[in-house]
Amino acid sequence: MSVVGFDIGNENCVIAVSRQRGIDVVLNEESQRETPAVICFGEKQRFLGSAGAASATMNPRSTISQVKRLIGRNFSEPDVQKDLKIFPFKTSEALDGSILVHVKYLGETHTFTPVQIMAMLLAHLKDVAEKNLGAPFSDCVIGIPSYFTDLQRRLYWNAAAIAGLKPLRLMHDCTATALSYGIYKTDFSNTGPIYVAFVDIGHCDTQVSIVSFEPGHMRIMSHTYDRDLGGRDFDDVLFSHFVAEFKKNYDIDVNSNVKASIRLRAACEKLKKVLSANLEAPLNIECLMDEKDVKGFIKREEFEKLASSLLERICIPCTRALADAGLGVEKIHSVELVGSGSRIPAITRLLTSVFKKEPSRKLNASECVARGCALQCAMLSPVFRVREYEVQDSSPFSIGFSSDAGPISLGLNNVLFPKGQHIPSTKVLSFQRNSLFHLEAVYTNLDELPPGMSSKIGCFTIGPVQGSSNSNSRVKVRVQLNMNGIVNVESTTFVEDNVDEQIPRRDAAHSNTEKMETEFVDSSHSESDVSRKARSTRRIDIPVSEHIYGGMTKAELSEAQERELQLAQQDKNMEQAKNKKNALESYVYEMRNKLFNTYRSFASDQEREGISSSLQQTEEWLYEDGDDETESAYSSKLDDLKKLVDPIINRYEDEEARAQAKAHLLKRISDYRNSGDSLSPQARALILEECDRAEQWLTEKNQQQELLPKNTDPLLWSSEIRTREEDFDKTCQRILGPVSSHTHSGDSKETNHHNSSDNHHS
Repeated sequence: MSVVGFDIGNENCVIAVSRQRGIDVVLNEESQRETPAVICFGEKQRFLGSAGAASATMNPRSTISQVKRLIGRNFSEPDVQKDLKIFPFKTSEALDGSILVHVKYLGETHTFTPVQIMAMLLAHLKDVAEKNLGAPFSDCVIGIPSYFTDLQRRLYWNAAAIAGLKPLRLMHDCTATALSYGIYKTDFSNTGPIYVAFVDIGHCDTQVSIVSFEPGHMRIMSHTYDRDLGGRDFDDVLFSHFVAEFKKNYDIDVNSNVKASIRLRAACEKLKKVLSANLEAPLNIECLMDEKDVKGFIKREEFEKLASSLLERICIPCTRALADAGLGVEKIHSVELVGSGSRIPAITRLLTSVFKKEPSRKLNASECVARGCALQCAMLSPVFRVREYEVQDSSPFSIGFSSDAGPISLGLNNVLFPKGQHIPSTKVLSFQRNSLFHLEAVYTNLDELPPGMSSKIGCFTIGPVQGSSNSNSRVKVRVQLNMNGIVNVESTTFVEDNVDEQIPRRDAAHSNTEKMETEFVDSSHSESDVSRKARSTRRIDIPVSEHIYGGMTKAELSEAQERELQLAQQDKNMEQAKNKKNALESYVYEMRNKLFNTYRSFASDQEREGISSSLQQTEEWLYEDGDDETESAYSSKLDDLKKLVDPIINRYEDEEARAQAKAHLLKRISDYRNSGDSLSPQARALILEECDRAEQWLTEKNQQQELLPKNTDPLLWSSEIRTREEDFDKTCQRILGPVSSHTHSGDSKETNHHNSSDNHHS
């Protein structure tokens, strides 16, 4: 049994597996530890992961990458438009303002949402993990950026459901990194917390978290980010530099050619990595466009000047993280630097200046998130026993609620779950209502959100309320911010107290401190003091329905799941057809070789000519009309060839099998002849007679077989000899009858006697 952690990066994905012996990173079909986050649509099937990346240059307009950037975003956002100009695939705006992706597939244009594309990627990663594990699974933990909004988290959850996965948690990237760091550390003292800063510079974003560690416990003190600052932005600096240089030196506009742009971006990414270890680096691309070879050269110093504005931005989330945590630089014990974009030397220098200490690289920069997710999955799974370790995460945004009457005033700027609130967290709201009403969940501080994101989360409809309206009744709404950072109404209950005797009663607006739940009343007037003698409480559950702005309905989710199954079946059919085609092609080449070598003496001239002709025709068909056929068509061709070739193969294989069968029968005859000495004269005579008869049959049949050429079907098959041996054996056993049983029993006793004697002597 295994549980899995997924790190879905903007460029690459990593799969980690929790096994009984520890955490392993899964290798993909190309034995790589990272799988490209790429989906490519071919004419008749999808190419996912590594196969998609390999097809990207040949089919750029149907190759979708960096889909993580599009989840839960609006088409009209300036940042989205900036990204879409770079992406080679076609997009459009949906009716609700979200993004639609258009690709050519099966001869027509198909439209998909980013959630469906993400589900395809997750389904592929699930398949890779299952092949590695040798068993199906569904339980997993998926890493997400801390800046994801409620909608983006829900859409990730939906994508996982479409892919057949059951996430036990969506975990912030830096939280997963901190877990993979802290759970193995044994040098934390009991004198007080140790504060560690985690800086994760990924392909498209930068995330910073300050984490407090104590023995058996970790607590996230702050999450900050820059959603639009990552490794690809440094690649883009180099790309823009060389686009301008090549336009000047070679008179070519790389931006006007999709394939040329893809090749130059890939070359710039490699160049950036070279500059991380060298002071200067060349760039050479053959036949970039217009049949021109291009050359370039850049020094690390020049690159850092070009990227100076980006480098300055890295300091901002770092200083903000310290401020949100309420800590000074001197309190930070160490700085852990991770992420695919973290290897630029200038970044290390900048972080050293901010934190007054050089960043450490104790963790695997590319695998730490996946490993942390796999650890968390093991901790949440009932199958694994993991030592006690508490992970206390926090919410990066402030969340408030409003009712039909307006914002619910809680004395905290209408904030129900403030930024930094530990998750999961539950609050209880109390209302005086006797009819259906609505609650609206919103982000209360737009400055905390990434630019362009909506402050609206969703609307919860509560009711109808079944109960009478009086001063003793109220509706209690239990609101939860769960461990995934998703807000929902967990339950609603109509509560009515019956009052019989007069004793003082306090105001209904109160705080239930025993259960650590905050209970509020939005009524503008407080209840007057009443008296009571006994109270009986009546509770009725009230139905709740939710509408998440931009979210998927159950019908849409079900339709997406069905569509993914159809696409997966089409891929499976194409793979099976491809495998059968390869099998047919291999058979043609193999049989052509063996027909004139191994099988030569077992086929007549006429048979060889006929089979050679059929093999030639099949080969020609494979490279012409049969280049793109169905599995059944290839199977039919293979079966037709086997009908011609199998008789020859049977003759060849039976020659050796016949010799073995003859030798075995002769040995049995010899064994029975030798066993006759201990028999009665009558039984011995019958055994010898049966041996002679079997030997004579074999001699006659063998003489007839020897007269036949090898290229005709045998008169005596090995199977016939084995059948004759079985009959001979049965007849001899009938003759021996009880004598055989008596003899075997005596032998057994004699053996036991010898064994006991041996034991005694020893």
